[in-house]
Formats: sequence, C-alpha cells, structure tokens
Amino acid sequence: MATITFQGKPINTVGELPAVGVKAPAFKLTNRKMQDVGLEAYAGKRKVLNIVPSLDTPTCATSTRKFNEKAAHIHDTVVLVISADLPFAQARFCEIEGIKHVEALSSFRSSFAHDYGVHLLDSILAGLTARAVLVIDENDQVIYSHLVQEITEEPDYAAALAVLNA
Repeated sequence: MATITFQGKPINTVGELPAVGVKAPAFKLTNRKMQDVGLEAYAGKRKVLNIVPSLDTPTCATSTRKFNEKAAHIHDTVVLVISADLPFAQARFCEIEGIKHVEALSSFRSSFAHDYGVHLLDSILAGLTARAVLVIDENDQVIYSHLVQEITEEPDYAAALAVLNA
C-alpha cells in the first residue's frame, strides 16, 4: 500500500506501482469503441501510461494535453491515458480537446487499478486511480515509474520523457 495526498490529506492505494526493472503486468482496458485492448496490442512499441483519476478534472485534462503535445511524436512510442472514465466520456473529451496523439483507455471493467497498485482505497476519490506515469519499453519492461505524491499536482513530464530520449 502506498500513501499519497489529496489536497494535503493522506489517502491510500491498494498496492504499489510497478517498479523500474520489472515486467509490466498484462492488462485489459476498454478503448473508445468499447473494445478490450491488452498490453500485447502495443508489442514492439514503447508505452507511456499516463494514469489519471478522471479526464473530467483540470489536472488530468492538462496532463493529457501535455503528453499529447510532448510525447506523441517520439518514434515507436504510444501514449495511453488511463482513467476510470467511461469510454463515451473519454471519446467526448478527446474530440473536444483535439487529442489526436494519445489513446484514451478506460479501466471501468478491468482489474488494471488493482494490478498496477493505483486503486484508491479511501477519501472521496475511493474507487478512482491515483495519478502516476509509467514508461514501458518495447519488451514490456518498466523503465520509468512515478506515483505523484499529491494527486492535484501534475506529473514530472521532463523525467518521463527523458527516459524515452535516452
């Protein structure tokens, strides 16, 4: 269990985010077309997992826009924004915001949040995901792992992108 904060108050996750050097857990998430998508769909590519509580919040929306702009054009890399939002809401958000280089995936009918240790256990955010960024290489090894300590703050884009440009 990890402890982070929401507006300075402690909240807990169900487990720990996968650490650098481990193989990324398999997952099944749902895309905007209501199709299940697994880690294997991105075989041979590097993956940025921008995990957020909900695209319907300012910080989550900002991080999605920034990754859409900053990481989307890096060779052999796919950027995934993962939230508990329903695929319909994710599709609407991406259309309104002009998000073309980030794939939105929903954890609403999967064990992703538990498997990746980001399921929030308490506070008014219970049931959503913590804010985190993982970078997974083309062999599905975690090469960057960061659980944002204050959920209202943005992730460290520069640190995440640095491992892609190394």
